[in-house]
Amino acid sequence: MWMLSSIHLTFWKRDSNYIGAKMKLAITSLFIGSAAAFSPAASFGVRSSALNMAETATETKAFAKLPATVKPGVVTGKALTDLLDNAKAQGYAIPGVNIVGSNSINACMEAAAKYGGPIMVTFSKGGGQFIAGKSVDNKNDQASIAGTIAGAKHVHEVAKLYGVPVVLHTDHCQKAWLPWIDGLLAASEEHFAKTGEPLFSSHMLDLSEEPLEENIAICKSYLEKFAKVGILLEFELGVTGGEEDGVDNSDVDSSRLYTQPEEVYYAYEQLAQVPGGAFTCAASFGNVHGVYAPGNVDLQPIILYNSQKYIQEKLGCEDDKPMKFVFHGGSGSSVEDIQYAIGAGVVKMNIDTDTQWAFWDGVRGYEAKYHDYLQGQIGNPEGPDKPNKKYYDPRLMLRAGEEAMAARLVKAAEDLKCVNVLN
Repeated sequence: MWMLSSIHLTFWKRDSNYIGAKMKLAITSLFIGSAAAFSPAASFGVRSSALNMAETATETKAFAKLPATVKPGVVTGKALTDLLDNAKAQGYAIPGVNIVGSNSINACMEAAAKYGGPIMVTFSKGGGQFIAGKSVDNKNDQASIAGTIAGAKHVHEVAKLYGVPVVLHTDHCQKAWLPWIDGLLAASEEHFAKTGEPLFSSHMLDLSEEPLEENIAICKSYLEKFAKVGILLEFELGVTGGEEDGVDNSDVDSSRLYTQPEEVYYAYEQLAQVPGGAFTCAASFGNVHGVYAPGNVDLQPIILYNSQKYIQEKLGCEDDKPMKFVFHGGSGSSVEDIQYAIGAGVVKMNIDTDTQWAFWDGVRGYEAKYHDYLQGQIGNPEGPDKPNKKYYDPRLMLRAGEEAMAARLVKAAEDLKCVNVLN
C-alpha cells in the first residue's frame, strides 16, 4: 500500500526573477487553455492554431467522448495533446504497455477495443532489438533502431482495424542510449515528410542520472526537434527504483526516489520555452519497477499534489493541475493508491511486469491443458498414431498468451478508470 501521510517539503526560493517567464507563460495560456503542461502552441509548431481550430470545428467526431481530432489508429501531434488533456480533465489514465513483438502489440490493441479506451504501445531499446532478432549485430544500436521502427510500422498498418486511439511511445532512454532515439527521430522526420505525421507519437528521455540542469538542457534540445514534427517528450525527474529491461536502479540511494516540487517547476519553466513543444513528466515519488507485494513500497504521491500547487502558484494560473504526470513503476500499488495519483494529474501509467506474467500464464495454461498432446508429433491419449500438429502449432500457444495479456490489460484499464471513455 502507498503511504499517504503528509510529508514536509521545504521549498527553496530562487533568487532569479521569474516575472518575464510568468508573462510569457500567461500569454501561452491564451493559446493552449487548460493544456498548460504542454508549452506554447497546441499545433506543435507544425500548423497554425487558427487552422487547427477551423478544421476541428468541421470534423466529424470519431468518438463521442473525445475531441474531434482523436481518430482510430496512431495518435500524434495535436490529437495526442487533446487526448491527454481529456484524460486529465475526465480523471483517467492510459495504460502504457511494454511490448516485445507483434503478439504483445496485438494484445494491447485487442484489450483497448474491449475496454473502450486508448492504449499506449511502448517500445524499449531491448524490446526493439528483440523484434529485429537477437542474433542480429546491434552495433551502433542498429538492431534496436530497426526493430523499433518495424514494430511501429506494424502498428501503423493495423491500428485502425481495432477502432481505438493508439499512442506509439518509447520507454527509458539514458544518455548513452540517445543514438537509439536519434535513429527513431530520423525515421519520424522521413515519415513526416511523406505523410505530415511522425512515425512515433512520443519518446521518453530518462536523464535522471544526470544533474538537473543537464537533464533538462538535453531534453530541451530534443524537444526543439520533436516539436517540428509533432512528437511529445516524456522526461524523468528523480529515479524510478527497481529493475526493468536493462535499467537497474535497485541499489539507488532512497533520497533520489523522491522528486521535489521546485525541480518539477524548473523543468516546466525551461521546457515551456520551446515553441510548439509538448511534454509530460515522470516524477519519482518512491515508485519502483519489478515485483513487490503491497506494503513493501514507500510511496509518497503527495509530492505530485504539492508540485501541482507549487507550479500553479508560480504561474498564477487557474489550472490546479498544470503539469501532466506519468506513473512509472506501479508495482505494489493498490487500486485506491493508483486512483489517488490520477487525481494529481497522472494521465498514463506504465505496465510491464504484470503483462509479462499474464502472457506467460496464458501459455502455461495452454500447455497444462494439452500436456498429453504436446509430448510428440504423433501419439496422444486418443491413440498411438494420432497426429498432434493441431496442438503444437505455435499460433495456438501464442494466441493463449495474447488472450491472457489482453484480459489483464482490461483489468488494468478498470483500475485506471480508462473504461468506456470513447463512446
